[in-house]
Amino acid sequence: MIAKKNMLPIISKLHCSSSQTLLVVRKRPHVLNGGGFVVIDCNTQRVVFRVDGCGVRGIKGELILREGDGDALLLMHRKKGMVEALSIYKKWKGYSLGYEGSKKVAFSLKEPNSCLVKNNSIRISTKPRVTSNRGWDFKISGCFPDKCCSIVDSRGNEVAQVVMKKEVEESMETKDFYHVVVKPGMDQAFVFGVIAILDYIHGETTIC
Repeated sequence: MIAKKNMLPIISKLHCSSSQTLLVVRKRPHVLNGGGFVVIDCNTQRVVFRVDGCGVRGIKGELILREGDGDALLLMHRKKGMVEALSIYKKWKGYSLGYEGSKKVAFSLKEPNSCLVKNNSIRISTKPRVTSNRGWDFKISGCFPDKCCSIVDSRGNEVAQVVMKKEVEESMETKDFYHVVVKPGMDQAFVFGVIAILDYIHGETTIC
């Protein structure tokens, strides 16, 4: 068993593994089912998560992360309107969903929306906070469109990596598959909630 102090259950401890996990993301085409993607555990070949893009939801700036069996875990919603247009950040919030339809904020993500931002990396804050010495808990390092990026905590530790495996690069379906490595103890539901938002930001399969 992984030590409790090394777990980061931002959405649920049920999605924290005691070992490093390799998962593959398979995109769903818009023309068939409105977009989004599925996440498969490379060891078990089991579908762990599904993400409904806004083509499925019918609402721009709204995404849902579901468990493999279809139960909703996380709603991701982008702040809209004049407030966002005037802000130096574009803001998203991730809400964990209870079994009875209740929801509570699990994290917020800020995407720079202005050249006035000194550091243009995407920053993520959790609720409750997992660090106390900065105004953020995680940031995105690298280039998501190239599938070469990481989620890094405020201490500089990589908690998850988005990578393009060599065997995928050599296939004809490179754009439809990529891998994600999640470190021990990290909440996989949180990781793929963040990845769903990155996918939307960069105009990939979740956007409508």
